[in-house]
Amino acid sequence: MTNGTAVVWQIVPRVSDNPDGVTDYAFNLANTLWANHGLRTVFAPGEPSQASRKGEFEIASIADAGTSLAKPAHVILHYVNYGYQKRGLPFWLVPILGRVRETFGGRLIVIFHELFATGPPWKSEFWLQPLQKKIARDIARLTDARLVSSESMQQTLEGLVPGLDVTVHPVPSAFGEPVIDFAQLRARDNHRWVIGGGTQLIERSLRSFRRITGEIPSNVLPRSLVVLGGMENSRVRPLLQTLAAIQCEYYPAVSPETASQILSTCAFAWLDYFTTGTANPDLLLKSSSFANMCAHAVVCVTPRALSAISLENDLLPGPFAIAHGEVKMPSGNERPDIARAIYDWYHRHASMATLSRVIAEQLGGNETGPVPSEAAENL
Repeated sequence: MTNGTAVVWQIVPRVSDNPDGVTDYAFNLANTLWANHGLRTVFAPGEPSQASRKGEFEIASIADAGTSLAKPAHVILHYVNYGYQKRGLPFWLVPILGRVRETFGGRLIVIFHELFATGPPWKSEFWLQPLQKKIARDIARLTDARLVSSESMQQTLEGLVPGLDVTVHPVPSAFGEPVIDFAQLRARDNHRWVIGGGTQLIERSLRSFRRITGEIPSNVLPRSLVVLGGMENSRVRPLLQTLAAIQCEYYPAVSPETASQILSTCAFAWLDYFTTGTANPDLLLKSSSFANMCAHAVVCVTPRALSAISLENDLLPGPFAIAHGEVKMPSGNERPDIARAIYDWYHRHASMATLSRVIAEQLGGNETGPVPSEAAENL
C-alpha cells in the first residue's frame, strides 16, 4: 500500500488494458488527481485482477475495502450497474460500501456512469428496473457526494434521492486534451472526417454514414475518412470498401496518443450514438466518443435532429445533424470558428482538469453527506 501521501481508492468494475470506458475514465482521473492535487489512487476492481499495477498505480482487492489493513483517505466508486453484475443488480456493493462507511473517516464519492436500464415490457430491463433503482438509491444515500454527466441524469437521480446534492460534470476525453490554436483549426482539411468510439458504436455509425454521404454539402463532402477505436471488427473493412470515392483508414485498438494525433487533423465527425427512439440530447455528454471530438475541436454531426445542449445556461454550439432530409451543419468557412467555440466550451465544463478539481473539492468535504439508509423510500 502506498505510504506518505493521501490515498484514494477508486472502485471500478475491472482494470483492463483493452479499450474500456470506465477504466480509461478512472485511470485518467487518477493521473490528474496525482499530478494536480497530490492524491494517489489505488484501484479496487470488482472483477479480480491478475495484475498488481495499472500504470504507476497499485491494484488492491475490493474485499479489503474497509479493513484496518487497507484504509484509504477517501473512496471513489465508479457506478455502472451492468459492469458489476450481468443483470445490472450488484446487491453485493451496498454492504461493502456500508463497511467502508463505518470503518474509515474519509469521504465517499460515487460517480454514476449509469443509474438504471430502461426497456419495453418484453425486455428484462423493464422488470429489473425497480431493483436497479433501489440499488442506485441505496448507494446514493450512503455517499457524501454524487456526480453525474448531464443535467438530465441529475434530474433523474434527484428524483430518486430528494434532498441530496448531485453535481454535474460531463465525461472527459479518453484521448487527451491537446492545446490547439486557431491557425491549426483553419488549416484542417474540411473534407477529412472521422468515426470513433467503441466497437458497436463504430459499426452503427459507419452503417448510417454510408446512407447519408450523398446529403453532405459539397464544400465539406468527405474525401477521407478515419475510423478510430474499438476492437478489430471483421465487418468494418468490407463496409469501408463500399465507400469507393472516399479514402478510408481503419485504426482499431488505437493508443490514446495516436488517436489524439489523428483527431487533431480531422474537421468533422459522424456519431450515431442514440439507439432508442427518444432521448435527452444532453445524454451525449456521457459519451467519451463525443468528448474526444470536442477536446480535439472536431465538429460532431449526428443522424438525429437534437435540441440545444447547455450546462449552467452555457450553450454548446450545435448540435449538428443530417436527418430526415434536412442538413444542419456548418459550411467549410464557418467550421473553424464553430470548432473553436466547441473546444472552449469543453474546457470550461468537461475537461479532466475541471473534473479533478471538482472531485478534489468534494473530497475536501463541501457536499451534503449521507442520509440513513432506513430513510429510503418505497420503490
